[in-house]
Amino acid sequence: MKFLWVVLISLLFTSCDDGDAGSESQNDLPVISIEDLTVEEGDESKPLFLSIRLSKPSTSPIAVELQSIDGTAIGGVDYEAVNNKQVIFEPGDMIEEYRLNIFGDKDPEQNEFFTLVLRNATGADISDSSASVTLLNDDTDTDVFIPDNGNTSPLSYPGMTLIWQDEFDGPTINENYWNFEIGTGSNGWGNNESQFYLKENAYISDGHLVIQARNENYAGRDYTSTRMTTEGKFDFQYGRVDIRAALPEGQGIWPALWMLGANFSSAGWPFCGEIDIMELVGHEPDRVHGTVHWADQNGNHAQYGGSTKLNFGTFKQKFHVFSIIWNANRITWLLDDVPYHEIDLTPAPLSEFRAPYFFIFNVAVGGNWPGYPDASTVFPQQMIVDYIRVFQPE
Repeated sequence: MKFLWVVLISLLFTSCDDGDAGSESQNDLPVISIEDLTVEEGDESKPLFLSIRLSKPSTSPIAVELQSIDGTAIGGVDYEAVNNKQVIFEPGDMIEEYRLNIFGDKDPEQNEFFTLVLRNATGADISDSSASVTLLNDDTDTDVFIPDNGNTSPLSYPGMTLIWQDEFDGPTINENYWNFEIGTGSNGWGNNESQFYLKENAYISDGHLVIQARNENYAGRDYTSTRMTTEGKFDFQYGRVDIRAALPEGQGIWPALWMLGANFSSAGWPFCGEIDIMELVGHEPDRVHGTVHWADQNGNHAQYGGSTKLNFGTFKQKFHVFSIIWNANRITWLLDDVPYHEIDLTPAPLSEFRAPYFFIFNVAVGGNWPGYPDASTVFPQQMIVDYIRVFQPE
């Protein structure tokens, strides 16, 4: 019996020793790692050399796959996409440099990033499996005209409280406030528009939001721009809105500062309601429009709008303040604090306008309204927003 116990204990320790030996063998593999990298974007295409490292040399070849994942930088537009490319370490090597191209441009924009991921290593373990590559914007706003004059509005009104504002004073757009809608939308955003919306066409310059429409091919479209919203991040019901902005111009250019009902995702348009604080069609650079859209009693689209025109000059040349005053009974549109249009909201079919709304800022290019660019249209075009402020009654 004593002999049997000795045998069992001996077998137990032998088993444990074998397991530890196997573990040490596994942990003895070289470890592959990759580090974050920051580079200047540049004005033209240039190579980027990414270092992939081993913790120690190996007597056998080692392979690992490299994959890129888009962030704010887009593969094929901002950098050369990588799709499961294999990187080989020959015996004795401890570092391999992978080359990919960065596609620079001269457009001012925010810093952008993408991610490179290591996968499916053979003969090695992976430590730091991903690296973020940041492309620093090094372009200046040489094509952006920011007026140094124009109308302003106060930070307070009697009997009202400032409940939300964005002065666009930070280094980048505040994504706690703003979303970016990407793509072409359904049927060109319901209007056969020509642009592809990108996040990169909006940026901060000298304390101003710039939304830039560019004549460039992207995903089969001839133009790019930006459409940004506060949906799910800020909405409100009733009050005063002031937006100080300078507007683009030219045939086929359509800047808008507007609102949709917060129930848009569930109710759809026009049942959610739409309040256009300001719209301009570029072939009329001295006139702006204020309009509401809703569904009538039969579920059909209805609208009611008005417009106003400058006595001289255009809305590109200096800043103006576009405002609405909105309560349960009416919406009043104002230009530089002067009313120019109003709608009575008391009829029952206008119930869409007695509910919360969120904001949308965009510059569209082409479409049924306002028509399409022609040889007279100059690009790029920018909408410059100095601030947005929302007040509610105390």
